[in-house]
Amino acid sequence: MNKRRYQSIKSNWDISRRGFLKVAGGAGLVLGTPSLWAQEKEERRPPQTVKTNIEDAMKVPKGKHSLPGAFPGSVVEVSHPAATKEKTINAAIVADMIARGIGELTGKNLDDSFKLFFNKNDVVGIKVNPVGAGLISTRLEVVDALIDWLKKGGIPAGNIIIWDRFDYMLKDAGFTSERFHGVGIVGLQTMDEAAAEGKTEDQSKWLGKNGKHVSVDQFDKDVYYWAEVDGPTDLPYLNQHVFNGKHSYFGKLLTNTLTKIINVPVFKNTGNGVSMATKNMGYGAICNTGRLHRPLFFNVCTEVLAFPPVRDKMVLNVTDGLIGQYDGGPMPVANFTYNYNRLFFATDPFALDLICHNLMVEKRKAMGVKVNEHPRYTDYLRYGEKLGLGVVDSAKLKHQKIELG
Repeated sequence: MNKRRYQSIKSNWDISRRGFLKVAGGAGLVLGTPSLWAQEKEERRPPQTVKTNIEDAMKVPKGKHSLPGAFPGSVVEVSHPAATKEKTINAAIVADMIARGIGELTGKNLDDSFKLFFNKNDVVGIKVNPVGAGLISTRLEVVDALIDWLKKGGIPAGNIIIWDRFDYMLKDAGFTSERFHGVGIVGLQTMDEAAAEGKTEDQSKWLGKNGKHVSVDQFDKDVYYWAEVDGPTDLPYLNQHVFNGKHSYFGKLLTNTLTKIINVPVFKNTGNGVSMATKNMGYGAICNTGRLHRPLFFNVCTEVLAFPPVRDKMVLNVTDGLIGQYDGGPMPVANFTYNYNRLFFATDPFALDLICHNLMVEKRKAMGVKVNEHPRYTDYLRYGEKLGLGVVDSAKLKHQKIELG
């Protein structure tokens, strides 16, 4: 592990001990700790059945843009060998890849594609993945190209919001107002890094005088994912998760502000599974998630997406595979990252994740990683199809590959 001081974007291919702790320690309960990654284990007993309120989500009628979106089962993969070179992302090539991918997915030019998904009055949230800042996080150049497309379509910068669950992770990954002038940058919650890393017992940065987390008001108490699992009551858990108990509330940003969402995950594994489109939203849209890892790890990636704040607003998914990570995920591990030079496009996140899962399995095998191909690592995607959120039947999937350069 590189021992140079962690410098966020400037040192964007190395990660120091401090940077590692930000993810492994500071966000350990967000990502799950190794002991909680159920997908990494060989469980001989039947999976635990936990009651949730998924029925509440399914009772709400779908809207015009509801999942699986305008192109169920369709995935477009665009590659360009020069998209990355050593430590540099070629922004112009990335913009071309974005334009081609959206165009091939919709069968329309960029202007008409915009009209298919958005109108000029929309407030669009771009959900990035800032974990592993600068190493395996969503590339700024991908977001640049998407913002440019939205602005050319008539959406003002003030109606575009880059967001994730944690404010400090966004900053570390380069998603700042200085870098993205005029665009909103929103973390659903605050987390005190020093307290999370055990460096201080001072709780004042995140715990209000009323004894509640300072981010309580950022979550909608009327819209929640409920599961028959209690969250721990210790202070480190509350620092990272805002609430405990059996409710995981959706951020008010999703329920009250955003009218459309573009999901921009990264191409990486999580054990024998993947941490891509469905997980980026499933664990990013709600709080109090650490309690869910062991009993409901993959199901969260399906069921949270069934709720209207995600299901009816997430109109496009762009998986950032410019740099991929084939092992060690979801934490960033430099030794397992590689130039993949691909972007993937879909309105259907379940089809997208299945295609990318299969590609990840191929890569892991090619690199000599022992792979467990048990169906449990993709059952959650078939569950999504059962709920009408996506299409993963191989006979109905359409995977289009476009090679540029």
